[in-house]
Amino acid sequence: MREANMMPETRNEAEDYKSNVEVPETAHAVSTDSWLQAGFVLTTGVNSVFVLGYSGTIMVPLGWIGGVVGLLLATVLSLNANMLVAKLHEHGGKRHIRYRDLAAQIYGRRAYTITWAMQYVNLFMINIGFLILGGSALKACFAVFNYEHTMKLPYCIAITGFACTLFAISTPHLSALRVWLGCSTVLALIYIIVACVLAAKDGINAPPRDYSIHGKSSSRIFTTIGASANLVFAFNTGMLPEIQATVREPAVKNMLKALYFQFTIGVVPMFAITFIGYWAYGAATSTYLLNSVSGPLWVKAAANISAFLQSIICLHIFASPTYEYLDTKFGIRGSALKLNNLSFRIAARGGYLVISTLVSALLPFLGDFESLTGALSTFPLTFILANHMYIVAKKNKLSLLQKLWHWSNVVIFAIMSVAATIAALRLIAVDSKQYHVFADL
Repeated sequence: MREANMMPETRNEAEDYKSNVEVPETAHAVSTDSWLQAGFVLTTGVNSVFVLGYSGTIMVPLGWIGGVVGLLLATVLSLNANMLVAKLHEHGGKRHIRYRDLAAQIYGRRAYTITWAMQYVNLFMINIGFLILGGSALKACFAVFNYEHTMKLPYCIAITGFACTLFAISTPHLSALRVWLGCSTVLALIYIIVACVLAAKDGINAPPRDYSIHGKSSSRIFTTIGASANLVFAFNTGMLPEIQATVREPAVKNMLKALYFQFTIGVVPMFAITFIGYWAYGAATSTYLLNSVSGPLWVKAAANISAFLQSIICLHIFASPTYEYLDTKFGIRGSALKLNNLSFRIAARGGYLVISTLVSALLPFLGDFESLTGALSTFPLTFILANHMYIVAKKNKLSLLQKLWHWSNVVIFAIMSVAATIAALRLIAVDSKQYHVFADL
């Protein structure tokens, strides 16, 4: 069989290439998108509304040295780990369009269930984060114009959930986003540019800031470990095979192009807003940067509305593996406007988002949520599993030095995952004493 990283040169060669790779059954589109569209999907995830929190959840606990070095190191390690998963996409002569399918091919059937459970937890918690952030953006928009009677956060989260449900019903699968990816990019640039400009203006006019890391030694250890989980959370989707499934052949070569796009051009806006926000406000930086900036009301309102709308598009990306599973299991095929298909999406996706919205409104602790997500699922899926799968799949082709490198990644990130889980659970326990359920943060 032709190697995955070779480009078919003629129509006949392209057909031979496709026929040699088995594609599993799915209700969603496969092999329809360019590498650039996949790159924009990945970049949308990196520059999602979560970037408005990184100054507070990454830089404040780590400081300048730890934050800058940590972000650069996380960028390199994340690119490497994602490349490993991308190169295994056609392992064994099959296109593994789901992360759990790839794990089952390499380890056996039991790994299918374990991987699916970890991935579901990862994506579910990411979706909760988008609902919380969308609600926070909506609340901030109301507060811009009415300081005395602003809408409470749980109500704003409920509105966000309803908007996400309408979008999920009207967008049948990941490839159908297309023009929405362009909208998402424009929306992200609006709130990133506004936040950077207003924060820079505040920083220029502000007195010297405090950049020290606060807290007792014991608590600082836990917050530092939690911030390390936020670092890997910032760069990784936990659903790379599902995104790669949409890419046209040759899938491996095109996905690597998408990853290079994500980790070069794609990370620049995220780095800019993270560093500028921390420079402007120091240790006092908010976990939602637009709450810290000062400037014209209409500009802040536009940024918050953009953040609200972009969170709706991003949530759909991270919910798409769940939607694909439901659509495939229940045989939802054909036109998205067929009454049967439409009614199924209303019931299945609406039910999923009702549960997600309820959990989001119940426990809106954003910083703790990012840490726990990174600890429980992003570390295992992106680093531990990726490196170990590569060892098993390529064991006869790896040198001793390569094996030692991948095993060191497995061990180090396993230790970090356990430590970060403990730190995140501690933070949640502390915040649970400070905040009540359905808190208006």
